[in-house]
Amino acid sequence: MTLETDNKYKKLALSILFDAFGYISFIIPGLGELVDIIWAPASAYLMTKMYKGNKGKIAAAVTFIEEALPGMDIIPTFTLMWLYTYVFNSKKTKDTIIDIEAN
Repeated sequence: MTLETDNKYKKLALSILFDAFGYISFIIPGLGELVDIIWAPASAYLMTKMYKGNKGKIAAAVTFIEEALPGMDIIPTFTLMWLYTYVFNSKKTKDTIIDIEAN
């Protein structure tokens, strides 16, 4: 595995861990909403550190809103962002490279 690949899977592991932490409000009724008050800005900050640029800022805003709204913690925003970055978006980049080389 290359360094880039290792980093990619470390981000996946962190994404799953952060999403699992976001599920705490479902496990501990009442106390969980208090945790969300702290976790919403923390998760937004972590998202900007994991994903740079506008993509990270947009994901941070979505994560903040998702964590701040009651009952929305079920959405795995960190894992979805990882999938967008490394699965869906990487395919688009590879297709573009192939198209350029073909010409």
